[in-house]
Amino acid sequence: MNNLSGHHHISMLTKNGKQNNHFYTKILGLRRVKKTVNQDSPSMYHLFYGDLTGAAGTELTFFEMPVAGRTVRGTNAITRIGLLVPSYESLLYWQERFQQLSVEHSDITTYARKDALFFEDHEGLRMVLINHHGQDTPPQWQTWDGTDIPEEHRILGMGTIELTVRYLQRTVNLLQDLLHYTKMEENDNETVLQSKTGEVFGEIVVKELEGPSEKPGKGSIHHLALRVATVEELQAWDLKIKEQGLNSSGIVDRYYFQSLYFRDRNGILFEMATDGPGFTVDATVEELGKELDLPPFLEEKRADIEAILEPLE
Repeated sequence: MNNLSGHHHISMLTKNGKQNNHFYTKILGLRRVKKTVNQDSPSMYHLFYGDLTGAAGTELTFFEMPVAGRTVRGTNAITRIGLLVPSYESLLYWQERFQQLSVEHSDITTYARKDALFFEDHEGLRMVLINHHGQDTPPQWQTWDGTDIPEEHRILGMGTIELTVRYLQRTVNLLQDLLHYTKMEENDNETVLQSKTGEVFGEIVVKELEGPSEKPGKGSIHHLALRVATVEELQAWDLKIKEQGLNSSGIVDRYYFQSLYFRDRNGILFEMATDGPGFTVDATVEELGKELDLPPFLEEKRADIEAILEPLE
């Protein structure tokens, strides 16, 4: 079986879709590539932001939950999202931009052995910009021109993802033994692993922390999706996950990709998702993210769904 080729997307909770849309399109300069709904609960938005086409590895997705309270931080959670930028000069650009736009941020420092700039969105979601040093990115990534961010400083896609768990070795063993990640670095309470050796777009940092589990709310991370090329590979992973005694959702048709879901023994929720068919299955590249797109099985409920959702613009 082929090794996983990196991150596919990562999904969070937001209390307010309009404010969320403003932050990720107007402040971070990402493209809203799909405005749709949570397929399991279609009364709430599911918003996708990424590059020109929302290519696998660039997607930040949010479920809008107006009743969401605050996140009570703790262990057994996905706790930080790394986003790649081209250069150290890009970090300087973003530091100044965050200062001007009153975005909570750190000084330029280091994270997972790389130059970095920590910041939080308006709901306290923890992120970090990482210097990619002009290295190659996956060939499907294409930055979007419809932003005021200069091309040489635009966010490229997802980098290091941080997991914080009560029992470090449980998660490290799953990543190594089941998912074939390579251990790159470790100390007493932190391990760095990569799905493709030397490539940060498939990197996970696992940190150990005792204490109560995180209580999710606005700005919390729901799950991390890992990239699988084909449905056939996804079927093979489904069997392998079940052989390890873990519960798998089985393959779920999400229309834009095929998925399966499982939790590790610390309770971290992982998804595996196929590259295709992608977001252009029901929209042209030019029209991505402009209208409310629904999978075919929800089309007959469109009028009811649109009546519930608040406009984003």
